[in-house]
Amino acid sequence: MEIKEEGTSEEGQHFLPTAQANDPEDIQFTSIQKIPNEPQLEFILACKDLVAPVCDRNLNTVVQISVIHPVEQTLTRYSSTEIVEGTKDPLFLTGVTFPSEYPIYEETRIKLTVYDVKDKSHDTRSFLGCASFQVGELLRSKEQLLSLSLRTSDGGKAVGTIEVSLVKMGEIEDGDTDHITTDVQGQKCALAYECTAAESGSGKDNSPLLNAVLRNPVCKLYRFPTADNKWMRIREQMSESVLSFHIPKELIALNIKEDLCRNQELKELGDLSPHWDNLRKNVLTHCDQMVTMYQDILTELSKETGSSFKSSSSKGEKTLEFVPINLHLQRMQVHSPHLKDALYDVITVGAPAAHFQGFKNGGLRKLLHRFETERRNTGYQFIYYSPENTAKAKEVLSHISQLQPLIATHADLLLSSASQRSADSLRSSLKMLSEKTELFVHAFKDQLVRSALLALFTARPGGILKKPPSPKDSTEDTCPLDEPPQLRRQDSIPHHSDYDEEEWDRVWANVGKSLNCIIATVDKLIERDGHNGGGPRGSSGQDGDTEPSLEDSITSHPKEDWYEQLQPLILTLKECMGEVVSRAKQSLTFVLLQELAYSLPQCLMLTLRRDIVFSQALAGLVCGFIIKLHTSLHDPDFLQQLHTVGLIAQYEGLLSTYSDEIGMLEDMAVGISDLRKVAFKITEAKSSDDLPILTGRREHYVVEVRLPAAMFESLPLQIKEGQLLHVYPVLFNVGINEQQTLAERFGDVSLQESINQENFELVQEYYSIFTEKMPPDYISHFQEQNDLKGLLDNLHQNIQAKKRKNVEIMWLAATICRKLNGIRFTCCKSAKDRTSMSVTLEQCSILRDEHQLHKDFFIRALDCMRSSQIQGALSESDDPETGRLTDDKPTSRHFYPVALLLVSSHLLVVWLILSLALLLAKYQ
Repeated sequence: MEIKEEGTSEEGQHFLPTAQANDPEDIQFTSIQKIPNEPQLEFILACKDLVAPVCDRNLNTVVQISVIHPVEQTLTRYSSTEIVEGTKDPLFLTGVTFPSEYPIYEETRIKLTVYDVKDKSHDTRSFLGCASFQVGELLRSKEQLLSLSLRTSDGGKAVGTIEVSLVKMGEIEDGDTDHITTDVQGQKCALAYECTAAESGSGKDNSPLLNAVLRNPVCKLYRFPTADNKWMRIREQMSESVLSFHIPKELIALNIKEDLCRNQELKELGDLSPHWDNLRKNVLTHCDQMVTMYQDILTELSKETGSSFKSSSSKGEKTLEFVPINLHLQRMQVHSPHLKDALYDVITVGAPAAHFQGFKNGGLRKLLHRFETERRNTGYQFIYYSPENTAKAKEVLSHISQLQPLIATHADLLLSSASQRSADSLRSSLKMLSEKTELFVHAFKDQLVRSALLALFTARPGGILKKPPSPKDSTEDTCPLDEPPQLRRQDSIPHHSDYDEEEWDRVWANVGKSLNCIIATVDKLIERDGHNGGGPRGSSGQDGDTEPSLEDSITSHPKEDWYEQLQPLILTLKECMGEVVSRAKQSLTFVLLQELAYSLPQCLMLTLRRDIVFSQALAGLVCGFIIKLHTSLHDPDFLQQLHTVGLIAQYEGLLSTYSDEIGMLEDMAVGISDLRKVAFKITEAKSSDDLPILTGRREHYVVEVRLPAAMFESLPLQIKEGQLLHVYPVLFNVGINEQQTLAERFGDVSLQESINQENFELVQEYYSIFTEKMPPDYISHFQEQNDLKGLLDNLHQNIQAKKRKNVEIMWLAATICRKLNGIRFTCCKSAKDRTSMSVTLEQCSILRDEHQLHKDFFIRALDCMRSSQIQGALSESDDPETGRLTDDKPTSRHFYPVALLLVSSHLLVVWLILSLALLLAKYQ
């Protein structure tokens, strides 16, 4: 019987309806004993003595796995093996795995159908035979191995046998690669970290945390032969992340809060001349519209409760602009007979880009450069401030908003300590107050504030303001207890004719002088208190008696009221600080007004575009950081590197430098560069909510990652004390598709070359910090394992060589990242075709280089992984990478031209030229 299979999904995720699968009253079957977060059931297949329909025909065999559910007795097509060609005794490298969520029981029947594939291009198969078994039969079988007879559809003659062998990931499979034997001793957790001791059990401990971040895992199982003809087992796991929506919602909420605060500061800027006042009103109108749009997007995102990732078909939806495309964890767990078990994680995500905004005018890199050039060359009606000065103004404003309430709090604590006459508490409160006040004063040591004050003054109405009293008139002759003179705040900025450029220095210095008065007063009070009770209190303390009586203290020296001494000084400090804050806030807000006032719609649209791209990039980074932290939580060397140096996050870009993808690459480059303003902080979780919290502003964000108490206590002291952990994002891009061939032959690849060169310098900078700060023994261990310096030199040579489609750059960058304990990302337009090609090639290369994969099985292992990658993933009518219809060709064949490009582009160029010639001849 010959059939032609339809291209339906074989991902194996056809679950029962929720009501049937989850209702314990309806299901009275025996559950499979399992380890939490482990697949419930895994097995591998092999056939023997298959009978060919035609005597002289070599069989090309594939096994279709189907599930017969015990409830409704319906058959569900689940998965299939790879095609093994030219043998009657096929041994399949692709196994079968059922994830922990799948409704499978001991009474569930598995049907195995064997086909002979006659034409792979059209998926034409002929039926050979089938067999079925109950899951419980396999679990209870001797040596957990079943040998089943394959029979024709009518149950007639036997056409061979099929062997089903139960797999447990941690066991060692003995024997040569021509045999299938299993040892059921041992168990290995799928989420175990890459460690030296498999029995440490940390993987099980980390699983609940990863479950809070990851969703809907899809597992694939393989077995590949090693160079010494032993079996190694590989489990692939692809998971979605709830951070795809969580991080954008957190970020949008922060943006709304920041913009509302800025709008309020613009309103409180005070009286301005008609020209500047009209500009301010125009700015506020547009900014309010932008805030409303952000609020609408946040409302729509809050309604999303279904999928935990955004598919590529939704990349053009406005309400999902801030959400990354196809954010997934791609994990490969390797268990080999002679080497340590290992995990290799890659975060796959669509290139961060503003797809809804479009790329007609380019991406962020070009748009920002053009915007700044035009601003710099336009002086009419505006005051130009460089991007650095604008960022500095935002930074100072942020410091003001953070430090002012802290100083007020510590000042109140100082008064509280004074009222209790506690010398130790007074010293501690004074120390904290001094530290925060010094930071406050230091924040204004910048010429920008002084120039902004003058600029704001020129924008005021022309009326003459009342001249403030001179510092001499507003200062008391002496401070209590002979402390330095204190200065009262001044009321307003003077008129232009009376403007004193040094006035700001005096107002600003008043804060420091007020602090000096407080310090001197506290020292005097503590010193006198020590003299009053030094001798008698010391002797009485030694005798165990109580302190001297109040009368004795008054006789020796009248007891002073510390609170009354310090309270007026604290008020003066707060007044001086309030004056500084008022003036600085208004002047720096005026700086921000200049940026917004020039080309107002364009400025806000650039801000929106940058927020969109950054949101997508940040969601991927947070996901990668959390997964890296959890998988390396028990590695002391990694934790030391984390708080001493930070982590490198390496992005592998596969975008071409042609057409719209140029704009995507420009967006992506800026978005990844903006990740440098992100820091992480690890805190102890106080509730069951393990999702990260985002704080900060556009120039500086802090991601708070929460860990349960037991895990948090195992961290180094520096991390537990709240030290910020930094990430060094780098991007290397190599276009590999047909469009890149056109760009290299007839276009411009300078964008890719400049991005790669700039980011290589960042890698060198990180390596320098790494070698400088990490202990010598740790660095020498790294150098013994691999010559990082040699890898860096090789990467630099390949970047300088400017070779077409130089995929060696991607491989070297990824290797350096893994050797430095970094976070790996792979991106293309939609995180599908090119990304899956790159990830599978990287995984097989790792198996070959690190785990001794047999050289003769490299291509077959690659085909197994790629055939699994495309099952059901690319069955849409539209090609997600090119936008062209692919109804007339199988989706799996779409990969092979791309694979060809990884080797050579010359054949494809010849094909393009011949195709063009044929088209021209046809229409002439």
